[in-house]
Amino acid sequence: MRASRLVSLLLLLQARGRMTAAELADALEVSVRTVYRDVESLGAAGVPVYAERGPAGGYRLLDGYRTRLTGLTAGEAEALFLAGVPGPAAELGLGSVLATAELKLRAALPADLADPGGRIRQRFHLDAPSWFREPEPTPHLAALATAVWEDRRVRVRYRRWQAPREVTRTLDPLGVVLKAGRWYLVAAASGQVRTYRVGAILELTVLDEPAERPDGFDLAGCWQEHAERYERGVYRAEARVRMTVAALARTTHLLPPAMSRAAQEHAGAPDADGWVTTTVPIESVRHGCVEMLKLGAQVEVLAPPELRELLASTAHALAALYPPPGDGPAEERDAPAAESKRGDAPAGEREPGDAPTAGTSGRVPAVEAVAVRR
Repeated sequence: MRASRLVSLLLLLQARGRMTAAELADALEVSVRTVYRDVESLGAAGVPVYAERGPAGGYRLLDGYRTRLTGLTAGEAEALFLAGVPGPAAELGLGSVLATAELKLRAALPADLADPGGRIRQRFHLDAPSWFREPEPTPHLAALATAVWEDRRVRVRYRRWQAPREVTRTLDPLGVVLKAGRWYLVAAASGQVRTYRVGAILELTVLDEPAERPDGFDLAGCWQEHAERYERGVYRAEARVRMTVAALARTTHLLPPAMSRAAQEHAGAPDADGWVTTTVPIESVRHGCVEMLKLGAQVEVLAPPELRELLASTAHALAALYPPPGDGPAEERDAPAAESKRGDAPAGEREPGDAPTAGTSGRVPAVEAVAVRR
């Protein structure tokens, strides 16, 4: 443990230049006193580490000193090969670079760490896109990644969900994020950090102007905050419903996780007929209609009245399209019913960012198609 920590301390100083004892203690998850002892041990072993005094002081290595010692363990080497994700790297225009880097890593490692024959790749595979979703074309991703890397400002023509649908923006790109198989751009615009779906960028021009990057900007932390804020803001309303116990159990597979979890948490005791009353969050009336239709006649919406009315109009429209057996033409009565089954794969998800869709992807158009029929 101590030998590994000494190597980590040495590599931290080599990578970051100067660090205080407190910063080293936080990074290594040890006490400041332990850092003092470790620095003394490195000095005794001949490592030229010294302390600078004053408010801007700290520990640092003698200028020009570098070590080739990495202390790489078998598990760490395997993790490096596992981290090679050729799909996203290729989309960023780095496919050949990643392949070359992997070859160099394999050549530099001892034989027992070099992953002979691609053993890791043959046992672990990362498939980033969600179920039932076609890959989204991102023709401007490579150029955008270059602008991010070189800190250059960009001008984009962007398609968004509200009018006017197409807008032109000058952005300071801060980073790109791959989420559930889709790429997003995190950029500063008019002094605010916003998120844009890369697939919705229609035109991209990399400008010959330096991008302004906020001091201390942390891409991972910014994205985490954005994702949590987005998820909290998606469900803006609630629906009071009653459903069968069987339907409540099926919500795990048919409804989004937030809706299923709330339905089960708020469910009361079953009545004599085996029905429970509960509350579920919904994005909108139309979104709630689509989700409740998945449960068929095993759920009844009690409130809000707008959702109940939309479900009623949809049910009447469906009844007009599908009359009871014996009421329609003979060829229709004799036609076998076809059932489409998609299994237990996760349902589609809405897209966070500057261009949210109207409800869950792939769900709203179905409602619009039937709800207009009276």
